[in-house]
Amino acid sequence: MRPEANLLHELPLLAAQRAPDAIALHDDGAAIRYAELAEEIGRFSSALAALSVGRGERVAIYLDKRRETVVASFGAPAHGAVFVPINPLLKPEQVGYILRDCGVRVLVTSPERLQSLATTLPACPELRHVIVTGAAAARPQLGPIGIHAWSEALDAPAAAGHRVVDNDIVGILYTSGSTGKPKGVVLSHRNMVAGAKSVASYLENRDTDVLLAALPLSFDAGFSQLTTAFHAGASVVLLNYLLPKDVVKAAAKHRVTGLTAVPPLWIQLTQVSWPAEAGEHLRYFANTGGRMPFETLKSLRTLLPKARPYLMYGLTEAFRATYLPPEEVDRRPDSIGRAIPNSEILVLRPDGTPCDAGEPGELVQRGALVAQGYWNDPEKTAERFRPLPGREGGLVLPEIAVFSGDTVRRDEEGFLYFIGRRDEMIKSSGYRISPNEVEEVLYATQLVGECAAFGVPHATLGEAVVVVVTARDGGALDMARLSALCREKLPAYMLPSRIEVRDGPLPRNANGKIDRKLISTEFREAMEGALQ
Repeated sequence: MRPEANLLHELPLLAAQRAPDAIALHDDGAAIRYAELAEEIGRFSSALAALSVGRGERVAIYLDKRRETVVASFGAPAHGAVFVPINPLLKPEQVGYILRDCGVRVLVTSPERLQSLATTLPACPELRHVIVTGAAAARPQLGPIGIHAWSEALDAPAAAGHRVVDNDIVGILYTSGSTGKPKGVVLSHRNMVAGAKSVASYLENRDTDVLLAALPLSFDAGFSQLTTAFHAGASVVLLNYLLPKDVVKAAAKHRVTGLTAVPPLWIQLTQVSWPAEAGEHLRYFANTGGRMPFETLKSLRTLLPKARPYLMYGLTEAFRATYLPPEEVDRRPDSIGRAIPNSEILVLRPDGTPCDAGEPGELVQRGALVAQGYWNDPEKTAERFRPLPGREGGLVLPEIAVFSGDTVRRDEEGFLYFIGRRDEMIKSSGYRISPNEVEEVLYATQLVGECAAFGVPHATLGEAVVVVVTARDGGALDMARLSALCREKLPAYMLPSRIEVRDGPLPRNANGKIDRKLISTEFREAMEGALQ
């Protein structure tokens, strides 16, 4: 009988027991076998023991996608510590906030990144050690903070880690923080392992798969490429791409079978050439992090006819929530599907009662994937993580569910449709307008490359609809044609009062999604400045 993982680090370790010579990672031309990965995970765990890292203490990882990132991400849990992946796009002051917020004890980073943090780290009072990849010949003086070269740290004597159980905290994933400070979502071993098993089951991941890790590993969907692959014994290609064509080249070179991305990247990938060999082995492509425009989906299905499309929805607070099976895509391409295995999705009114079919309500998720709350933030935790209404009267302990803040509706067959973020809905002329619905129409014109819709204050309408767009393929945008198609396809109350053209690409947040809130803020500030 095949042993089943209960703890995060057991995913690659059990894969190594089953097939030690199988390839676990492709990193910049190097192929790392599962046996090598398992050994280095154990050595990193021993390194933390030598540094006297306590059970549950935080180990932050501020690196791009590379071998050491993966080793530290699973080696810290193997010791009984908590890993904190930090998006490599973040700046020193943002990194410093995270290190202070969750009291990081050990930081793993590169020599170049360490130099950029030289003035930041002394202000992190609980930081005691920095492990630096490479030789770390030039080591800045950081007072009481010890600097250790990766190779030296991993030469520590073998030592057992702390005992942990599946309810223990394993990781803290920080949200992008487009408004206010980022929040640290606290995840348990159970959360992450249950998520890996659930996603791998419906994607039908197998040991012959090669998954391309294009998303940041600090993003739940990005880290999921590792966990689902390791659960199945598959391989992962670590890619730090600069241009969309780099993704296509990697897919061809490594005979990639599975690729997951966010809508902005998919939009870009439909605008580059895909040679036949790039999609020859692709078994599926998956979308997460927002609704994929229908025109983009159509283009991808034409470019990648052999690949099965999976449309997914999820939130960091519960890893993944829904998926639409490929066989349903033609029938309902605008749906986010139904609940993933081992999860339940409810659509509730503000009073906690279930919505009727077709009635908009808040998406609420229950089950093993629901996170433990936000680190060091009881107020925001209480807002989002609440007792599930309608539980059996005899149960003493409440079940905590996550209230997403997203508005959805459910059809008669139980399929869900995303309407919008509750805090991003546009209120105009008495109507509630989803920005996604406006954006979908603009993408359908095939005139725009990217777009973001939002509301701005208006004296008589309440809010007016504004859209910021880029031209497709870097060409000129036919504004007259675009405006005419909007009038043809949108009801009067949804028509943009202004369409602003910008050079692309549009701003992204740290997870690669188009940052609608930032674009909206910039637009409003520019308008206020123009009126002064």
